[in-house]
Amino acid sequence: MSLKSTNKADTNKYEVVVEIEGKVFNDEVNKVYRKEVKKINIPGFRKGKAPRAIIEKMYGTEVFYDDAIKNLYPSALGEAVEEAGLNVVGVDSVEVEEVGKDGLRFKAVVFVKPEEVAISDYEGIAVVMKPTEVTEEMINEEIEKVRDRNSRTITVEDRPAQNGDTVVIDFEGFVDGAAFDGGKAENFNLTLGSGQFIPGFEEKIEGHNTGEEFTIDVTFPEDYQAEELKGKASEFKITLHEIKAKELPEVDDEFVKDVSDKETLDEYKEELKSEIAERLQKEADSDMENQLVDKLCDLLQAEIPEVMYEEQANNMLRDFDMRLRSQGMDLDGYLKYFGMTRENVLENYRPQAEKRVKLRLALEKIAEEKGFYEVSEEELNAEYERLAENYKVEVDKAKEIIAAENLKQDIAVDKAMKFVKESAVKS
Repeated sequence: MSLKSTNKADTNKYEVVVEIEGKVFNDEVNKVYRKEVKKINIPGFRKGKAPRAIIEKMYGTEVFYDDAIKNLYPSALGEAVEEAGLNVVGVDSVEVEEVGKDGLRFKAVVFVKPEEVAISDYEGIAVVMKPTEVTEEMINEEIEKVRDRNSRTITVEDRPAQNGDTVVIDFEGFVDGAAFDGGKAENFNLTLGSGQFIPGFEEKIEGHNTGEEFTIDVTFPEDYQAEELKGKASEFKITLHEIKAKELPEVDDEFVKDVSDKETLDEYKEELKSEIAERLQKEADSDMENQLVDKLCDLLQAEIPEVMYEEQANNMLRDFDMRLRSQGMDLDGYLKYFGMTRENVLENYRPQAEKRVKLRLALEKIAEEKGFYEVSEEELNAEYERLAENYKVEVDKAKEIIAAENLKQDIAVDKAMKFVKESAVKS
């Protein structure tokens, strides 16, 4: 392979002309011939035994050229752009200029990473921190959630139904005096206040007692899904069979012993306070990082090739497919189930893909300006050890999978993000 020329065609776009010598090209044509001849029938020869010259005479000299070109051009182009010092992010087109026994010459139009990237004012970015103070109300809300999870259901007989109760009812609905499809059920469990039924239905059951038979009037919403019921006045005949309510445990030391490893309510509250504080801090840190990411993306100045966004979205789709496969599903089945297409998913990923591309470019530029690409062997080995532990592999295996140069870039980018965080002005 030889790089013949490199010409800038447009912003972040180059034309690269590559030549592959005759011997290399003919060797590849022979490989294709040996693979394809097994499928070819030529009169006078056993299947798979026809000489290359005979096949070319019958089907044309170039019969095996297309496959040979497809096999050769990726590596040849890769070597050429490396020699040219181009950081290619996508291929726009490939055009064969000459091909024959003397070799192959092709022209590829490629996109490169933005050559001019600028970012300023990234030190001291102003961020608004979410509050992290733990209040007594927060602790009590947490306790109420635990009480709810540890509640039991009891049958209520000494009072009418009220909001929050679950009632067991028979009902039948009528519009203009006629019953309608889907408007009847027996022994139906309905939690009052859940909003499961149309507005007014659940509220009008409140105040009735077990064993009562009564009628309620409600009107279907104008946007109801069944066309024939939209905006219609209706009457429901109801029989209330049972009222069930949650019985919450008392909040005392015995309750604490049942739901935790603490002995007293005060100890339990202190534990909850610590857990809530940790959660709030994580939320605040995450929110701060999101603010910084948005600001860095806004500060970035670069003409970014569209192909970078497309490739990032495709990478996100591949990652999603891998997660599905790890759970025993596949992407095609998932898309079919939800009535979606790959294009739909890629479109949904697009905003996040753009943000990731811009953030990476911004952090790479900061890393360059701050000298973060000077990564020591100690830092590199520590990162390999961390990755090996995370992925449950040997360190040597991690080094085989991840090239040192790529890992150094990731370390530099992480340093840049850490720098931006530490220099941020919090309020």
